[in-house]
Amino acid sequence: MNKNIVEIERVYRPEIEGLRVVAALLVAVYHIWFGRVSGGVDVFFVISGFLITTSILSTINRTGEFKFLPYIAKLGKRLLPSVLVVLSTVVILSFFWLPASIIGKTLKEVIASLFYYQNWQLALSNTDYLDAAQMKTPVEHFWAMSIQGQFYIIWFLIFAFLLFMIKKFNIVKVKNLINFFLASLFICSLMYSIYLTNVNQPFAYFITFTRVWEFALGGLLCLNLSKFKLNSLFSFIIGWLGLIGLILTGIIFDVSTAFPGFVALWPMLCAVMIVVSGAQNNKYSVKRLLGAPIMIKLGGLSFGVYLWHWVILSFYNYHFSQQPSLIVGIGIIFLSLILSYFMTEYIEKPIRQSDKQRKSFKRLTLMASTTIVLIISFFSINAIEDYLHAKNIVDADYPGAMVKEERVDLTEQEPIPALKDVFDDLPVSHLDETNQGLKESDLKIGFYGETENYSHTIALVGSSHSQHWLSAVLEAIKDTDYRVLGMTRSGTRFSTGYPDDDLKGQWVNEVTEYLRDNADDIDLVVSHTTASDTDNDRIHQQMIDKLKEVHDFGIDVLAIRDNPRYEFNVLEALEIEGEEETIQLMNAADTQKDRVFWNHFIQNNDSFYTLDLTEYFKVDGEFRPIIGNIVVYRDEKHMTRTFSESFGPIFLKKFKEIFE
Repeated sequence: MNKNIVEIERVYRPEIEGLRVVAALLVAVYHIWFGRVSGGVDVFFVISGFLITTSILSTINRTGEFKFLPYIAKLGKRLLPSVLVVLSTVVILSFFWLPASIIGKTLKEVIASLFYYQNWQLALSNTDYLDAAQMKTPVEHFWAMSIQGQFYIIWFLIFAFLLFMIKKFNIVKVKNLINFFLASLFICSLMYSIYLTNVNQPFAYFITFTRVWEFALGGLLCLNLSKFKLNSLFSFIIGWLGLIGLILTGIIFDVSTAFPGFVALWPMLCAVMIVVSGAQNNKYSVKRLLGAPIMIKLGGLSFGVYLWHWVILSFYNYHFSQQPSLIVGIGIIFLSLILSYFMTEYIEKPIRQSDKQRKSFKRLTLMASTTIVLIISFFSINAIEDYLHAKNIVDADYPGAMVKEERVDLTEQEPIPALKDVFDDLPVSHLDETNQGLKESDLKIGFYGETENYSHTIALVGSSHSQHWLSAVLEAIKDTDYRVLGMTRSGTRFSTGYPDDDLKGQWVNEVTEYLRDNADDIDLVVSHTTASDTDNDRIHQQMIDKLKEVHDFGIDVLAIRDNPRYEFNVLEALEIEGEEETIQLMNAADTQKDRVFWNHFIQNNDSFYTLDLTEYFKVDGEFRPIIGNIVVYRDEKHMTRTFSESFGPIFLKKFKEIFE
């Protein structure tokens, strides 16, 4: 068999370096000033697919082999130095400048980034990369690095398998085989990406399988680039159209709901047009711009710019609430370039260009060990702080919502949970995974309390705005013989407002069926009955209509008014702005747009028990972020588990009123 098993174009394409610069700057610009996605990461994925496929096929052509250790060692020398430097820097800075409320999340994501599963960490924790209200860690952008690392392993397995098949069956039409394989990956992954983006876009954004098609497109481009024979005029036109289209991606499309579905084809095809146009070297072509010496130089720094800009931006945002000005934003980009230059020249290049594998391995091992030691130190310091804080907690000093009932003059204490633990102060149904994620529709039930010799059964049903009351319900039944069923699903109201073929609609139907079939064994359904972030009566009425169905089964219903919601992250404001400023922000906001509907519902309701706990979110008539020395919110709209638990006596009183 011919040693050159597949012919590919091996001409140096300088415009690719310039394209990497454009992609990195687009990511930075859109992050800094617009808080949106630019399509730059998708371009990185196409370029990565193109370059790694070129490298793999060149290795196979040159050696006739494709071995894992040389392959992964080469990648490690290229990727790990920068990753380890940035992660170590983040850990060190976190000791001094990281807001306490995001420490726990950051530690988890640093570890996930170090071991290249950050994208799955974010996906499974229901992170929305495009939601400005969610707390962002300084390493959240490592999700793309994790996908890239996983992709390199996938590509090794694919090409190792293909090489085995080629040799075993003496396949002659090698390019056709690889094209077929990559095209199949492209189509299957694209179809899955389109489907999942429609069903659960935040989850689809992060997972590996919805992104494989982007790398596959780069691989197909590598294999077939030599087939494109374009005249000068056409090359000139598509090159500039590609660059302009790429720059405008974030402006043309609402990427917050569309990526990584079929809309992601736009920036990727723009990148393909630019690369294809590079076959011609016209005087005024895009290639002349992107392939200029300065762009080639900057191209070598683009990886570092991507890694550094988000870190710098994150630490800026933690300490300054306003959006970066033009000057500040330019400063962030400029500082990213400087840091990238020094990291590339004095850390990455010496390791990558070293001829002695053992020396490179020692350096990487030392860097990795340093990073791990820093992470362990960070964990240890926080664990000691938690222990010392827990020793000083006296229950009487932390009445939470009950401060209104007890009417005591409290001494101000260090609030609980500690700010660094607030984000993870979640209901038990979140921790035992009985709360349904957005990617599932099958009913999953959590059983709590007295599960055998119980006198009454309470079913808590609805979205996360029912779920966060679970802690109050469980606290209420602690010394009773009541049983509690947790039936909640993130982002899904118990409502008639979803179509049957939608995952949300399917879940609601399953809950309804379960309640109907077990009506003789369920005494009370508890659910939030309004959504306080909207004045749309139809949305509220659909929740009422669904609960009326339940009432018709012979089950009592406790309808809870939704808690106040905000358009800003209360926890983040509390730490960055301070308590007094946060109080002002909270009371200036329109937090309960459901007031007209709720008042009408109360006046005309003769079927449900009701509970409006709004006043317990206030002290002296003002909404507060800390009540009874307990932090109220873990984000912009969800209570902490600790504050929810403080409502236990109120719920117990209500349950006894209903049952007795």
